[in-house]
Amino acid sequence: MAGTIPEAKTLLPDRSLPILQGVLPIDPKQIPLDMVAGITLAALAIPEAMGYTKIAGMPVVTGLYTLLIPMALFALFGSSRHLVVGADSASAAIMAAGLVGMASIASPQYVAYAGVLALMAASLLILARLVGLGFVADFLSRTVLIGFLTGVGLQVAIGQISGLLGIPGGGSSPVQKLANDLQQLPQINITTLIVALAVLAVILGARRINKKAPGALIAVIGAIIVSYTLNLQSYGVTLLGAVPGGLRTIALPAASLNWNLAGQLLPIAISMVIVILTQSAATSHAYAARYSERFSENVDLVGLGLANIGAGLTGAFVVNGSPTKTQMVDSAGGRTQLAQITTCVLVLLVLLFLTGPLSYIPDAVLAAVVFLVGIELVDVKGMRTILAERPAEFWVALITAAVVIFVGVQQGILLAILISLLSHTRHGYRARNSVLVHEGDRLRTVPVARASQILPGLVLYRFNHSMYYANTEQLSTQVMDLLKVGPEPVRWLCIDMIAVDDVDFSAAATLRELYKLLKDQGARLLFAEVDDAVRAELDRSGITALVREDAYFEALPDVLAAFEQQTGKS
Repeated sequence: MAGTIPEAKTLLPDRSLPILQGVLPIDPKQIPLDMVAGITLAALAIPEAMGYTKIAGMPVVTGLYTLLIPMALFALFGSSRHLVVGADSASAAIMAAGLVGMASIASPQYVAYAGVLALMAASLLILARLVGLGFVADFLSRTVLIGFLTGVGLQVAIGQISGLLGIPGGGSSPVQKLANDLQQLPQINITTLIVALAVLAVILGARRINKKAPGALIAVIGAIIVSYTLNLQSYGVTLLGAVPGGLRTIALPAASLNWNLAGQLLPIAISMVIVILTQSAATSHAYAARYSERFSENVDLVGLGLANIGAGLTGAFVVNGSPTKTQMVDSAGGRTQLAQITTCVLVLLVLLFLTGPLSYIPDAVLAAVVFLVGIELVDVKGMRTILAERPAEFWVALITAAVVIFVGVQQGILLAILISLLSHTRHGYRARNSVLVHEGDRLRTVPVARASQILPGLVLYRFNHSMYYANTEQLSTQVMDLLKVGPEPVRWLCIDMIAVDDVDFSAAATLRELYKLLKDQGARLLFAEVDDAVRAELDRSGITALVREDAYFEALPDVLAAFEQQTGKS
């Protein structure tokens, strides 16, 4: 990401206040930059948010609603000075995939369900804050996130092909949509295709000239002028149509909620919340680190929850922390939530006075904007890097992307969590343990398979993970193998616990069994570099009573010295 870390001018927010943590303290010199960044964000985010409504299946004006009350609520109650909250392609895609078949797209019932989902997501986010579930976001590895977002990107891009070509399209899955698009190729509307290609050319051309240029806004304004002047509708180009102006009345979604409906919507809400937790936390972390600032994940959870309450009560749909919008503000020089508040004011002006011209926007324009968003989510560079550095993890990312595309976004995010947990378990299940040996005047580690006694009769065995039920078999097997290491019968086997931060019930039982095994063979079980918390666990498990206090050593050299003193071997 672009940007440099400011020096002494960086101001940390005041954590004593329950609100405005993302704004205060205010640096007067930063105010103009934040306002310009807010104007830039509005120019880029307004067409993008309207485009996201095509992904979500919502009326186009609801995209503007996501940039008003929800964005303002997070700016006031969130802790991150940088995170921009609004409509997001991943959460919108999850919502649309989950609501398929439950209501007609963009119908009042569909909009009501979307509002209920936003309120359910808000409730889950606040519940996550109350019970401290923010850590759930940490269970999605970067590998599966890259695969997940790549799958979402391809799904989003495929869904816009019919809009780019001016054909009816259809189908509930990306594969079905693509198959229908291929069958309908003879029905292409050439004028629609020209409009779409022109929009893509303007956006990409503006980026080549200046990455900060509002290419999407230029394309939208140009398309409105051309559509009105040339009456593109007469050439078969589908237009957006009337966009309601003014502000929505704050009210609960008009949906009759019952246990059956709640049961159908809850898995969708949970899937969206997982994406919100992960994406928002990752983005906030990145920018807080860049500017040496602090932020609170817990406060952000409240801010995100309130933002989604705002979305649910104003007829919008679920909102999320957006990496792309956050980068837009950062690139334009914005450093506080004052930039986002500026954007909210501009969106308010658009809703009050400028919705009339929006009705002339060709659908192909928004399809082109969203198509580019989808393509940008496809992280080819990230996938290549994974393949080069961790080929095994590349297949994990690829499988995650494939599930998103061929099965569904909801299933893809659940698989992503499962794969991340399995990957973590696999690393702990087969920990890369080692044995310490002498190399000149220092100690070095070698794999257990190439183990040797560091002194005749002494083995130093380093366990490189928490000891828990899944790796107790590995622990037991390796210790028994080490008892066979020569040149002399093992008299002391010391486990270096420097990397062990937990010993669960199963592992403690295994250690007691190993103690008895070693004792039967005339050997002692000892421990070195044991953390205080782990030592307390060993005490409670009765292991200390078995091995005795003198079996614990603060450092490995102490083990060597004690062994030499007792045996006279060096």
